[in-house]
Amino acid sequence: MFSGIVQTVGKIESIKDKNHIKTIRIETHGDYLEDIAIGQSVSVDGVCLSLVKKNKEYCEFEAVEETINRTTLGSYKQGTKVNLEKSLKFGDTVGGHFVSGHIHTKGRIVEVELIGESKNILVEIEEKWIKYLTEKGYISVNGASITIGKVSKNTFYIHLIPETLRTTNLDELIYGNYVNLEFDQTTIAIVDTTERLINQKR
Repeated sequence: MFSGIVQTVGKIESIKDKNHIKTIRIETHGDYLEDIAIGQSVSVDGVCLSLVKKNKEYCEFEAVEETINRTTLGSYKQGTKVNLEKSLKFGDTVGGHFVSGHIHTKGRIVEVELIGESKNILVEIEEKWIKYLTEKGYISVNGASITIGKVSKNTFYIHLIPETLRTTNLDELIYGNYVNLEFDQTTIAIVDTTERLINQKR
């Protein structure tokens, strides 16, 4: 479980394919992963991956084909910046909202507007997912907990403040890019339960 507060931004050093598994090596800063053990979970652009190797210069994760296909991991190349967050420990502060690291879908960036030092970004998704979005609710975008702006038929806005742009890779987004999206689990439970109850009464 994660909080959606990005702790640092790493950089893809290399990606290797073997037997339908990608080994992703990420350049990290100093002792960032010093306090976690091999096998523990880290959010990489919102995707929950298990740490398989680490030292002071880099860390490595493995991803299976299903994860690659569902997320943006398949588009990574050397130099790609990724958001990193270590999993929560008992007693940690949840600064954003609870995030599981299991991506529901990808969104496509269809508009980027610079407003002073902030950015308004319009994200397009499949229409079937819109029911899980409410204005002022939460969504995880590349692992970052973001407040949802205006929602329409198959798009929604996110409004990024300078601090979010400074501490995440969301500042890199341009038209046509894809992002990993995880919807708020509480919202999903409410919507799905309501739909089921309505259908039972018909």
